[in-house]
Amino acid sequence: MEIEGKNINDNDLIFVPLGGSNEIGMNMNLYHFSGKWIIVDLGISFGDDTMPGVDVLVPDPSFIEAQRENLIGIVVTHGHEDHIGAIPYLWDRLGCPIFSTPFTASLIRRKLIEKGIVEKVNLVEINSSSKFEVGPFKLELISLTHSIPEPNGLVVECGEQIVWHTGDWKLDPDPQVGQPGDMEALKRLACRGVTAMVSDSTNAHMLGTTGSEGALLNSLETLFSQYHKKIGVACFASNVARLRTIAVAAKKNDRHVALVGRSLWRMYEVAKENGYLLDVPEFISEKDVGFLPDDKVVIICTGSQGEPRAALSRIADDSHPEISLAGGDVVIFSSRQIPGNEKAISRVQNKLLDRGVKIITEQEHHVHVSGHPAHDEVVFMYQTIKPDIAIPVH
Repeated sequence: MEIEGKNINDNDLIFVPLGGSNEIGMNMNLYHFSGKWIIVDLGISFGDDTMPGVDVLVPDPSFIEAQRENLIGIVVTHGHEDHIGAIPYLWDRLGCPIFSTPFTASLIRRKLIEKGIVEKVNLVEINSSSKFEVGPFKLELISLTHSIPEPNGLVVECGEQIVWHTGDWKLDPDPQVGQPGDMEALKRLACRGVTAMVSDSTNAHMLGTTGSEGALLNSLETLFSQYHKKIGVACFASNVARLRTIAVAAKKNDRHVALVGRSLWRMYEVAKENGYLLDVPEFISEKDVGFLPDDKVVIICTGSQGEPRAALSRIADDSHPEISLAGGDVVIFSSRQIPGNEKAISRVQNKLLDRGVKIITEQEHHVHVSGHPAHDEVVFMYQTIKPDIAIPVH
């Protein structure tokens, strides 16, 4: 077999990124050893203003499709769309088992049901911090923290060589959902000698550390207390820890929390199925908002990136059937701007401002912490693992 004109032997350890390197989203990474291949993550990215009519982008699997007889598994590090979103689109072209933790498997299973292929797919649940084998690959999940439950880095052991594939991660001593990362496991890994580290580098240019979700809870609690009409919070539906943070901050201000958007309810259901968000009051539906005084409600809605069909865009257009916002209300953007979405976000914010709604972003108040490591956290990981080779991915 050849890659870019070079012959490779069965026992060669080969890393081939088909998506996710030098770009945000669409993660798809291949590892080859002993004549076999595995895929780590299979995600999507989203179209922007430069791609009219394009909603979703998927990696090109042609290279590994041609090696399909030697493809023995897809291993998923966590449940974000840029790591699992392409599975229902591309699985038929790959046809191999999928390995993930229970929370991530719940998300994948729903996608496979919608696609009508759930009965075809061998979806294998692996607990966090587990060791398992897929063909010649000896694999281990190491628990980390991120903005979704059950994020794991993946140890890929190929004979005498070891690769540490971090997935998406950050350092958070108080993540609100799940446990802090397993630092002892990282130290044990370093003692074994790591050939290469393939690491999340999304926020590597940001100085310092990302910050803890626990600190954000105190900030939102204080912010909520300053307003006496409706409070809207736009965030990513997959940020389960943020849902808990908002719910706790709202409870301390004697407010009920409504979820507005199908993806939020889907994530809430998956979280409860897997034992998360059981310690906060039940969320209410958008139909209940109108029965509550304005100062007794917080509305969590989708659309923080300006997506035209999301709940926040419809609220901004005053076309949502249940939710309306007016002068004196406030909308908090509790998320980062994904590069390429700036214009879409600005359009939604301007429409809200025209309606007299106050906008609060991380420029005005501490309303968001990222799920990715900043500079000092990246340095910590390098100094802890001490890999012979480092490969940054997004």
